[in-house]
Amino acid sequence: MNAPKIFRFKTLSDIAIRLRSDLKDLDFVLLYAYNGTGKTRLSMEFKDRGKKGGEDKRDTLYFNAYTEDLFHWDNDLEYNTERVLKINSESKFFDGFKELALEDKIFEYLQRYATFNFKIDYEKWEISFSKSIPNPAYNPSNNEPETIVQDNIKISRGEENIFIWCIFLAICELVIDGAEAYDWVKFIYIDDPISSLDDNNAIAVASDLSKLLQKGVDKIDVVISSHHHLFFNVACNELKKKKCKRYFLHKNGENGYSLRATDETPFFHHIALLSELKSLLPKDGESLDDVSIKTYHFNMLRSIMEKTATFFGYDDFSKCIHGVEDEVLYARALNLLSHGKYSIYEPTEMGPDTKSLFVKILNAFLDKYKFDLPEIIVEEEKP
Repeated sequence: MNAPKIFRFKTLSDIAIRLRSDLKDLDFVLLYAYNGTGKTRLSMEFKDRGKKGGEDKRDTLYFNAYTEDLFHWDNDLEYNTERVLKINSESKFFDGFKELALEDKIFEYLQRYATFNFKIDYEKWEISFSKSIPNPAYNPSNNEPETIVQDNIKISRGEENIFIWCIFLAICELVIDGAEAYDWVKFIYIDDPISSLDDNNAIAVASDLSKLLQKGVDKIDVVISSHHHLFFNVACNELKKKKCKRYFLHKNGENGYSLRATDETPFFHHIALLSELKSLLPKDGESLDDVSIKTYHFNMLRSIMEKTATFFGYDDFSKCIHGVEDEVLYARALNLLSHGKYSIYEPTEMGPDTKSLFVKILNAFLDKYKFDLPEIIVEEEKP
């Protein structure tokens, strides 16, 4: 069996150069990476590489966490009744908005994921929303309609995210169709479009996106990056017959980054996550005090066990440790300690007792299931 190809880079800019080079011979590059690795910054590095010849030389239409910043709510309301979402009309993102009247295209996507409606005012560059709600005056014995339209509503943050995503899809469609307003686009870079969606919508979004982008083969080159395993798997499956390369992106502490080609192992990211957890365990000669394990690592361990349970057809992840010593204690601990909303951006060190329990559970899991774990971790150099 051939050894996996692992490419090492000092900076995200170096990776952006590599991806642009890959796309000379490919239609798609798919990246899987954990949150906090630098996926969003990589998308900006990729975009900036296209502006080396000046601002008017840009070549990348991108969607990432910063795309939401192109919209903001007008909260300066005298009576707080008419809420509108303001559009940053100066962005090239909206080059074709006014001339091409995108409402129909946007609504075609929006109706798949949401139940509200919208209207774009191209003179004021603002969007208003409406939704059908039950009519309180309705009665089977009167002539009142069952529902009425509530105008000028403020949609939820999740609804706003999916609306912005549908705008992006509509613009992608214009790019693929060769709209003159977007003839500067040579690459589309999409980073984590579904961070707040449930699994059903994640599947739908990945499938719809893949079907749309396949229409642009030989016209536009595409990079898609995600931390969402289900979204990533669906995209891999939908695009596998095209000229496509898959990578696992990993941050090697202070030693830069690595890209591992995973084209032959589409579920590589599951065991890569487990490999990362294993790297936390004390090495020979080390004690628990010598290693750093964060509270969010319990969430990661539970996530792996849930995926393993699904693979084996278990109805509960705790069955993954059935038969091991102290299985009842371990199952209870996993239930309790993996429910906190621990942030990888503000990591908190586990207490000594919790850390000891984590190590015991992880070792029990690794002893029971003999995964062939990849060597992807590059240890930080000690000062």
